[in-house]
Amino acid sequence: MSKLSTLLLLALSVVLAGCTKEEPATKESSSASGGSASPSTGGGKLKIVFIPKNTGNVYFNPIIDGFKEASGEIGAEFTTIAPATADATSQIPIIKDQIQRGVDVIAIAANSADALNNVLDEARGKGITVITVDSDLVGNETHRDAYIRSPNATEVGQGQVELLGSMTGYEGPFAILSATTDAPNQNTWIACMKDTLKQPKYAKMKLVDTVYGDDQAEKSTTVCEGLLSTHPDLRGIISPTSVGLAAAAQTIKLAGVYPGGPHATGKGIQLTGLSTPNQLKSFVKSGVVTSFQLWNTHDSGYVAAYIGQALHGGKVKPAEGTTVDVGKLGKRTFEKLGIASAGPLVTFDKSNIDKYDF
Repeated sequence: MSKLSTLLLLALSVVLAGCTKEEPATKESSSASGGSASPSTGGGKLKIVFIPKNTGNVYFNPIIDGFKEASGEIGAEFTTIAPATADATSQIPIIKDQIQRGVDVIAIAANSADALNNVLDEARGKGITVITVDSDLVGNETHRDAYIRSPNATEVGQGQVELLGSMTGYEGPFAILSATTDAPNQNTWIACMKDTLKQPKYAKMKLVDTVYGDDQAEKSTTVCEGLLSTHPDLRGIISPTSVGLAAAAQTIKLAGVYPGGPHATGKGIQLTGLSTPNQLKSFVKSGVVTSFQLWNTHDSGYVAAYIGQALHGGKVKPAEGTTVDVGKLGKRTFEKLGIASAGPLVTFDKSNIDKYDF
């Protein structure tokens, strides 16, 4: 080979070396930006995905923000994806895609208590940590690793009945406008509401109907209009879903049947339920809604990300009494069935609603 050829080959080798991509660091040596090294089945940053019930549901936005904040602190890679509808099986294809993608933690607001069991077992069989957020696999808890709940179901159920009772004088017919018939959290809350109604204090309150808006604004509006037509003597409505409560508030406003409204019969219809302050702020200030409840949904995502990291890294097991550090929120202790609380129930009304922005 000539001297010129040798020099050309050496030059080409230098160019090619400069164009070669660096191989990603292994999980043992990698350190996530802004946080400590995170164990991951695929190497590099811990991969967390959150699957809400459906798209277009603003209730989940603060939860997603909580995930983003915590993921930044622990150096995890976070993504979120949701199905178009909240049907019982709509999340299954997304879960399968995330298994193929090789995520480390699947956090999901379950649309069904049992329809997801097989696919979540598949995910866990691949070493993926599964955490339910906001809505659990009620009765099927062995198919996930942990559940980040809102205030417990009894607190929510009792709180909703007591809040409506305090506004209606603890008497009269009322209805419930829920999400889907399969929603585990909604069904558990409603069961607790029914148990609460058995107490002597609520003997004059009568649940006359339960309807479902499928967490869709248009359908929730339609079923609320149906309640007003079917039950002209209705005194109240509880809607333990942000989509349903906002739709019901708009319906009652347009019908003018809220307390003091132009078409109200007697004292009018009292409306309460669960929603974010920003969704209901205008209705509270105009008097359409007196008060409603929720919790700081941001904290649900924040706590879930930290617990996902701890469980996937093998630092802790979700056994009753085990404590986990959750960043700026301090610590959370697991209850039975791998349950950890995000935060307490909050009641919003004219006196405090401007203090909240989510």
